[in-house]
Amino acid sequence: MPRVLTVRAARFPLARPFRIARGVKTAADVIVVELGGGDVTGRGEGVPYPRYGESVKGALAAVEAARALVEGGAGRAELLQAMPPGAARNAVDCALWDLEARAAGRDVAALLGAPRPGPLASALTIGLDAPDAMARAAAAVADAPLLKVKVDADDPEARLRAVRAAAARAALIVDPNESWDRPLVERLGPALAALRVDLLEQPVPAGEDDWLEGYVAPVPICADEAVHTAADLPVVARRYQAVNVKLDKAGGLTAALELAAAARGAGLRLMCGCMISSSLSIAPALHVARAADFVDLDGPLWLADDRPGGVRDEGGVLHPPAPGFWGEA
Repeated sequence: MPRVLTVRAARFPLARPFRIARGVKTAADVIVVELGGGDVTGRGEGVPYPRYGESVKGALAAVEAARALVEGGAGRAELLQAMPPGAARNAVDCALWDLEARAAGRDVAALLGAPRPGPLASALTIGLDAPDAMARAAAAVADAPLLKVKVDADDPEARLRAVRAAAARAALIVDPNESWDRPLVERLGPALAALRVDLLEQPVPAGEDDWLEGYVAPVPICADEAVHTAADLPVVARRYQAVNVKLDKAGGLTAALELAAAARGAGLRLMCGCMISSSLSIAPALHVARAADFVDLDGPLWLADDRPGGVRDEGGVLHPPAPGFWGEA
């Protein structure tokens, strides 16, 4: 069937600032791809991330560069070869999945031969702040099953102790966003174990992590910035015990599923994460999250206003979007 591609930028202001070691975010800037075919339209969203050299302008240009290929009927396999991993390919790939499901009168789960996504425990993020402020934030969600704690290199132990005291039962993911170095990782290892931290996410910069290959970690360490696609796994599997699969890094649901399967095959634990985004980014990720050990898909919960019919949270349990939101006929 003939296809018509449209792409545009969109901005979603946050309800409150999102602060991590790398800086402060006050809005989610995304690109939106719509791919029309016949009387149905598929949608996809990507979040260009400056850490990876991406911008909204660059992502829009990348989609435009692929317009002829996509409108000419290219499938997901061709897209993987023609476009590099990243937010632009993610938006196009997810629009293709949505379009194919709607055109077939089925849903993406059926195309995958898998059950539809259901409610699942997903981390609620405690942003970087003073220890007492982080303790208050943790106390407000202390009954949630999983919390993700953002820290930097400035006395992270005090912040983690404050959060643990306020949320005694929650599982904890600690995310320094590459702000630590080897001495700090080694020094804090025993404290992380004593605080019952379940996962330490990308503590040191990607590219400065070769020493992890011989390090016996008291707490499992998860690769985030160090892993984008399955091609990264031969090195990553020697240094980390888990990988964080994000559709924006992998470049779409197709590549994310490939990475998740390869990571499992390599004996790694699996985390499914996201950028700060709308529910249009999260709906495809739920097809990866169902098989993950850790789920961190609270990006839309930071928005002042999400897309109508998007995901909703109930005490740290994420519920899928309303029927027909994405990937369903």
